[in-house]
Amino acid sequence: MAAECQRVDRSSHSMDKSITLPADEIFRNLENAKRFAIDIGGSLTKLAYYSTVQHKVAKVRSFDHTAKVGETEGEPLYEISMQEEVTARLHFIKFENAYIETCLDFIKDHLVNTETKVIKATGGGAHKFKDLIEKKLKLRVDKEDEMTCLIKGCNFVLRNIPHEAFVYVKHADSEFRFQNTHPDIFPYLLINIGSGVSIVKVESEDKFERVGGSSIGGGTFWGLGALLTKTKRFDELLQLASKGQHTSVDMLVKDIYGGSYGSLGLTGDLIASSFGKSATADNEFSKEDMAKSLLHMISNDIGQLACLYARLHNLTRVYFGGFFIRGHPVRPTHPGEVQALFLRHEGYLGTIGAFLKGAEEDNPNQYSWGENYAGSSGLMSVSPDLNPMQRTRSGTFDMLEMDRLERQLVNLPLLQDPSSYIPDTVDLSEDALAREYWLYCFEEALDGVVKRAVASQPDLPEAAERAEKFRHKYRHKLQTLRQQPFAYGSLTVRSLLDTREHCLNEFNFPDPYSKIKQRENDIALKYFQKAIKSLEELSWEQRQFALVRGLLAGNVFDWGAKAVSDVLESDPEFGFEQAKRQLEERPWLVDAYDQWLERLKGPPHKCALFFVDNSGIDIILGVFPFIRELLCRGTEVVLASNSSPALNDVTNSELQILTQRIAAMDLVIQSAVKEDRLTLVQSGSSSPCLDLSRLDKELAGVVRERHTDLVVIEGMGRAIHTNYYAMLSCESLKMAVIKNSWLADRLGGKLFSVVFKYEVPPKQKDVSGKCALFAD
Repeated sequence: MAAECQRVDRSSHSMDKSITLPADEIFRNLENAKRFAIDIGGSLTKLAYYSTVQHKVAKVRSFDHTAKVGETEGEPLYEISMQEEVTARLHFIKFENAYIETCLDFIKDHLVNTETKVIKATGGGAHKFKDLIEKKLKLRVDKEDEMTCLIKGCNFVLRNIPHEAFVYVKHADSEFRFQNTHPDIFPYLLINIGSGVSIVKVESEDKFERVGGSSIGGGTFWGLGALLTKTKRFDELLQLASKGQHTSVDMLVKDIYGGSYGSLGLTGDLIASSFGKSATADNEFSKEDMAKSLLHMISNDIGQLACLYARLHNLTRVYFGGFFIRGHPVRPTHPGEVQALFLRHEGYLGTIGAFLKGAEEDNPNQYSWGENYAGSSGLMSVSPDLNPMQRTRSGTFDMLEMDRLERQLVNLPLLQDPSSYIPDTVDLSEDALAREYWLYCFEEALDGVVKRAVASQPDLPEAAERAEKFRHKYRHKLQTLRQQPFAYGSLTVRSLLDTREHCLNEFNFPDPYSKIKQRENDIALKYFQKAIKSLEELSWEQRQFALVRGLLAGNVFDWGAKAVSDVLESDPEFGFEQAKRQLEERPWLVDAYDQWLERLKGPPHKCALFFVDNSGIDIILGVFPFIRELLCRGTEVVLASNSSPALNDVTNSELQILTQRIAAMDLVIQSAVKEDRLTLVQSGSSSPCLDLSRLDKELAGVVRERHTDLVVIEGMGRAIHTNYYAMLSCESLKMAVIKNSWLADRLGGKLFSVVFKYEVPPKQKDVSGKCALFAD
């Protein structure tokens, strides 16, 4: 097993090499592994390990600018350096028990520096394979309670992986409807389907009880399926079921009544009797049809049980776990009363829980975790009839990777209803036209991203080779998403951008736009004082419009938009005034400016939270004059910027330096900084988009302390691709210039159309008593 993790010949099975994966893709960072956990079921082994990962990060450091502005001509504002940083990562790998010896051999051979002496284990196989594991890995097996591990794992994924849970809607345009992470996950009912079925009521992190179960589960399907079809392998049995027609074996309502039974609400295609036709039919039934009928019989039985137990305990949220249901979600008999929810990583719950039991001294729950799209294989183990080509991979290995985040992420306290908040404006897994366009768009942009990545590291000769590896990996992700839009939950522009950032980081390109940002910041600073002077010469009303128009013009400078990057590459002289001329004239596509102006004639806001976007002209000539005016009105300002780089978005470390420099030129900004009326806070994000349910805990604290009553969200990624429909409990401004012609056309506008949304929550009334909610 030196180059590939291959299946070992065992009796009649041998591995098809077309479905192998390189070992370094599967078991990554083993040499830095610190802790292991394993969950061995009847057919599948799930391995978890924690490792440290060394990767490059871009750091900025301010030069000393004690001299006057004119004396630092030509000197860059800050220096950029690449430094090594160590972060923590969780790896989860799933493979069949038939190949456990080979995989354990590989792990043993590559556990170079681990100091771990114990491996946490759960599942029935923890007893069966105990001696084998201890012999192969030279680790002592410490067995953990299976149900406790299961619940711990379930709570962990529900808290840390957005779009972990989904509703399955058969025959719908999008069969998978992903759910947002609910801020309060309890109580719920967990239906764990293994060889049998366990039904567990979960009330809190540590309070749960098994309230029922059934001996009819995955083992029943496998055992009866083997007897009926002579097919011994679980995956092959599911393959057969995917090709079968259960109606040739099952007796339906219409077979008895000639149609539906309306008075009882029974549709004609409802199964009246599983295998009901087999006693009277003379013909032989195919293996495929029998497997399909068996699958329906057991799934429907489990669905009925789930519904009855949920009603008995007054629970509406029911999660199904256990690898048996992969791609064959069961349906409760009373869908209006019980919501059947499935988990993308249901097969990993036990091993995650076992890992957490072994990591309690590090308290993993004090951190937030995020799925690493570069290292996860996604929802591959789905129904073969949804995508037959993908089934080949689930027979080998499925992977999940999660990165420990530097800061705890929480909801923005100003969300009107966190439980119903959806960050993304469009779900591409449901919108086929939009999906095809954006996948094509990201694939077309790959050459430019690769070029930019190489250019950002001119002194590193191997950068070109790494960039090609990035290209290959990201293109493969896009191809997967074209085939399986639901692979990582809801497919959105945000998830496509985040996947690209993860892949760039994977190949040590932490900030491809660092030099562009540095240059554009240096240029824009030279014009700041002139811009302020020209604004101060205007009347109050003229100045308010000029500030908004300047902020919108600044937002044009977005290297993530191809229409803009093409212009900036070909015309270095394209600047602030040219951008203003590109803007759509009023009335804008979405235009609530008059209402905003009217609001400005009233009392000042107490505190404005401003989510900023791009470096250069955007932040310096667009945002700072705008927030300067707010400060002059008596409004405190909190500027929230990315914690880590993404495209040419300004990061918190860069913004600290820019603010210091602007304060040296402008007394208003200087005094606001000194008096703590202007505060810079990390958003906790490293994305060009914005998820208001996953923000830095410190930012949430500042928002509460300052009694924030205005939120400003700027940019196409933050205000259109995400948060366009976000409802807040205070006033909000959402501003962006549409820099994508397809999107502009879709919204009924044109390139450089303007979105200016000013919204007031419905509970705030104007003097006439009417709701002052300004929609588009």
